Amino acid sequence: MKKITIAIDGHSSCGKSTMAKQLAKQLGYIYIDTGAMYRAVTLYAMNNDMISDTKEVNVAALQSVIDDINISFRLNPDTRMPDIYLNGINVEKEIRSIEVSNYVSHIAVLPFVREAMVAQQRNMGKDKGVVMDGRDIGTTVFPDAELKIFVTASAEVRAQRRYDELMSKGMPADYSVILKNVIERDYIDSHREVSPLRAADDALFLDNSSMTLEQQNEWLLTQCERVIAASCDQR
Repeated sequence: MKKITIAIDGHSSCGKSTMAKQLAKQLGYIYIDTGAMYRAVTLYAMNNDMISDTKEVNVAALQSVIDDINISFRLNPDTRMPDIYLNGINVEKEIRSIEVSNYVSHIAVLPFVREAMVAQQRNMGKDKGVVMDGRDIGTTVFPDAELKIFVTASAEVRAQRRYDELMSKGMPADYSVILKNVIERDYIDSHREVSPLRAADDALFLDNSSMTLEQQNEWLLTQCERVIAASCDQR
């Protein structure tokens, strides 16, 4: 069966990663979490004193090493899901902290960071058969993707999901802090000069505020099967 590229964009904490992972598993595709890539760069900057407590980034220092920051994904034998590696080190848990969440938009907005990550993302998806989620996949990374989905949900619902996720992992969480972070990230992501968050003109909208995981997975799979079938008919 012909393979396609599936781009899933949307606001933070919409569950894009969860749905993209499940969809990739069902289709036998490769899953690439681009948001995790920007989180990994943020973690690198934090670990190397390139970002201050006031969110001031040492742009020159980060730019001087950006080409040395390598992001990769490897299948976790226990979870059967891909974990993210930063220069060969598994940082899947570290990048999910609220500290990284607080800083990531200030790193992701930098043009040279986006340029470097987009280049890595395009290389990862050059052979199709990928499900990629992020903020600008359908508009910048893969504007020719056969299927584009834009996911949204209310800020309150997204904050609650993030809170529940952190609590389930035994990580400290404060709902009010998370809600503030979600709203702040929405504004920054939508107003940055380079690749701002927006839906591609041909994207399908999915508001999952009131949907169960089963309902959204069924909806996604239906859309994929429709597009894959149409692609095969055109050959």
